[in-house]
Amino acid sequence: MSDSDAGITVRQLTPDFREPWDAFVESCPDATFFHRAGWQEVIEQAFGHRTHYLFAERNGSIAGVLPLGHIRSRLFGNALISTPFCVYGGIATEDSEVFSALESAACALAEGLKVDYLEMRNREARHTGWPRKDLYVTFRKSIDPDPEKYLLAIPRKQRAMVRKGIKAGLKAEFDRTTERFYAAYSQSVRSLGTPVFSRGYFEWLQRVFRDSCDILTVTHDDALVSSVMNFYFRDEVLPYYGGGTPLARQLKGNDFMYWELMRHSCERGLRVFDYGRSKQGAGSYSFKKNWGFEATPLHYE
Repeated sequence: MSDSDAGITVRQLTPDFREPWDAFVESCPDATFFHRAGWQEVIEQAFGHRTHYLFAERNGSIAGVLPLGHIRSRLFGNALISTPFCVYGGIATEDSEVFSALESAACALAEGLKVDYLEMRNREARHTGWPRKDLYVTFRKSIDPDPEKYLLAIPRKQRAMVRKGIKAGLKAEFDRTTERFYAAYSQSVRSLGTPVFSRGYFEWLQRVFRDSCDILTVTHDDALVSSVMNFYFRDEVLPYYGGGTPLARQLKGNDFMYWELMRHSCERGLRVFDYGRSKQGAGSYSFKKNWGFEATPLHYE
């Protein structure tokens, strides 16, 4: 797409570069699960949005990536976002010249597409002078390798909620399909009065990220209680979409579900539990704080 005096070339991702793209993402400290190339396929196939996945090469090797999705909707307007349907995004690189090259290419693309705005969903602040959204925070915490020690580290009141779920006889198991997950998720989302994603979207996620995605479902006497779809990246687990039936509140199903995911993550040797994004002051914000997680601002610029 472009060359610079520093010997940097910016190009659009093609199928033959997906493997080196993901290899770079796996090794780059700035990258997240949401920088993986598979999101391009999910966004295009599940939603029909056009994507522009940019990468920069220096000396023939990928030195930085920037996944972008072009969204046109009544809710979000006409925007170029890194990355839509994802909580993290932006430029992933350790090279300041590569960063500048990718940013310049993104701004030129935004102007060419005549979008209303270009949004970078950064975990760290990049431009103090850019307009930003201060609505969101994320919650991340280290996982103790010993499940019993980890349980004792949870604040007392929240630990009591987990124990109530255990005493209620709840059971957790991993599902192969999205059927029970989608039933729990859609009930929860509808009760909040927000739009429900199609089941096809979750099937695309499961298909594309089959090596790093699973579903944990909680039942009581074979009745569906709650379910959560999780992503895995390096040594992190990210419970990303979840929901519960009316039984979940009565039986502390969500508390039990997240504890079971934490316990399994301990046993798998994972080191970070990423509780994900919440709006400041929302119910999910308070729920995550109750687990002893501290909020970290997200920098959507």
